[in-house]
Amino acid sequence: MIEVKNIVKSFDGNVVLNNINTTFKTGETNMIIGQSGSGKTVLMKCLIGLYEPDSGSIAYDGREITDMRTKKLMQLRREMGMLFQGAALFDSQTVLENVMYPLEMFSQMNKSEIQDRARFCLQRVDIPERAYTLMPSEISGGMQKRVAIARAISMNPKYLFCDEPNSGLDPKTSLIIDQLIYEITKEFQITTIINSHDMNQIMEIGDHIVFLYQGQLLWQGTNEDIFHADCEELDNLVFASKLYKRVKKAVNHAE
Repeated sequence: MIEVKNIVKSFDGNVVLNNINTTFKTGETNMIIGQSGSGKTVLMKCLIGLYEPDSGSIAYDGREITDMRTKKLMQLRREMGMLFQGAALFDSQTVLENVMYPLEMFSQMNKSEIQDRARFCLQRVDIPERAYTLMPSEISGGMQKRVAIARAISMNPKYLFCDEPNSGLDPKTSLIIDQLIYEITKEFQITTIINSHDMNQIMEIGDHIVFLYQGQLLWQGTNEDIFHADCEELDNLVFASKLYKRVKKAVNHAE
């Protein structure tokens, strides 16, 4: 669980985050949504310690990150997994070597244990063994994202951060990635935080949704609550298309 209390962050006098309060719960897919420039990325960077808030607190299971010195912050980051927007695999390493990399860098495992753990993670995301020796350029974009997820969970993280995980993927592959992230979150009881513009993803796996608007937290709730939210700015984002307007109307009519 990550507790965010009264976070304020500004740049050159411009307030980007204004008094943000929320809790990202363990075993849930927590989503940060909002228009471009709403403060989503800045909040994510504050959460992982890349930006220091002007005021407020961020606590990882009771551990205050804003008070941590470099050594303790590095120890905490070993409990974090990162899934980047573009997968960010190493072009010069095979699929298996990419997943082994963080284990070689940060774990105390021997070579055999590292290989076993990497293989387990690749199996968990349904990467066939024949692909382990391939380079990232030799596999599809969807498979690259699955390898990136395997790498992100290789260190058995307590906290998983995903930046636009469906970026560049077709709708069918996006659904597969969504379900995989959701299953892994539940299975390993991870506190998962996703920065997203993908409305399908929000509706499909949004256990807890935080909506930012011009640096303020205007609404938070579940993907079911969102149909009944009394927030015009949220409606304008989530139900902007004709299709989603019809979906919301049908849901409300059925109830």
